[in-house]
Parts: sequence; structure tokens; C-alpha cells
Amino acid sequence: MTPFQTAVIAVVKQIPAGTVLSYQGVAAQAGHPNAARAVANLMARNFDPTIPCHRVIRSDGTAGGYNRGGEAEKYRRLVAEGVTL
Repeated sequence: MTPFQTAVIAVVKQIPAGTVLSYQGVAAQAGHPNAARAVANLMARNFDPTIPCHRVIRSDGTAGGYNRGGEAEKYRRLVAEGVTL
């Protein structure tokens, strides 16, 4: 795993249930403010259930894609945690 991937995963693991962070926000907190697309690509390839990638959304406030059931599943998980998009 690269240092970038390690930093991104550490940030995402700290997002509490019921809250979200944008891909851009994750990139900034990981020390790479211009890497939102790289964060999105990393989350798209994440299948580790201990990494709550469903809590990472698009900057426009929409859910965005989700590799474990599509956008509808991501939205369902967020709503179940109390998130309003």
C-alpha cells in the first residue's frame, strides 16, 4: 500500500457513522488537497468492510458511486445511519 493510500484509508476510517465527508475533504485531510479523483478511484476499488467508504460522497452533496451495490445501496446505508442528502 502506498503512503497516499494509507493516509486516505486512515481518514476514511475516522468518519463517524451518521456523517459524511466529500472526496475532496478526504483528500485534503490526507494531505493531498488536489487528489479528490484519486480518492474516488481508491474508494471504488475498496472491498474491505472495515473501511466505511459509503461515508465518502461527492462535493455536490450527492452520494456518488458505490462498488457494493451501486448508488442506491450507498444512499440506503447513509439514510440508515441518519444522513440526509
